[in-house]
Amino acid sequence: MKKAVMASPMAKRQLSKLGENIKMARLRRNLSLRAVSQRAGISLNTVVAIENGESGVSIGAILNVLHCLSLAEDISKVALDDVLGRKLQDLELEPKKRAPKKIKSHELLDLLKEPK
Repeated sequence: MKKAVMASPMAKRQLSKLGENIKMARLRRNLSLRAVSQRAGISLNTVVAIENGESGVSIGAILNVLHCLSLAEDISKVALDDVLGRKLQDLELEPKKRAPKKIKSHELLDLLKEPK
């Protein structure tokens, strides 16, 4: 039995907006729900669930619908410019401040023997 996905209020709004966008794209192309479901290889109810922004729909089903609408490339734009992630990464990249490595005794003797 599938476990229900509990989406946050923000996620619900975003899924609803995504569903609206997909529905508008389908209508602009003058495609029926049945035509999209057949082309995507998913059930009619799944297409309706996508357009309603339901959280239990798999990403694969959403991607199949986007492909049918010639919008599959849009998925590659998700998290493309991760400004916050890059800033966090840059903070981690600062060189660690360490004491210099210990000089081995024979290297120290060589330094002492060198004429100045």
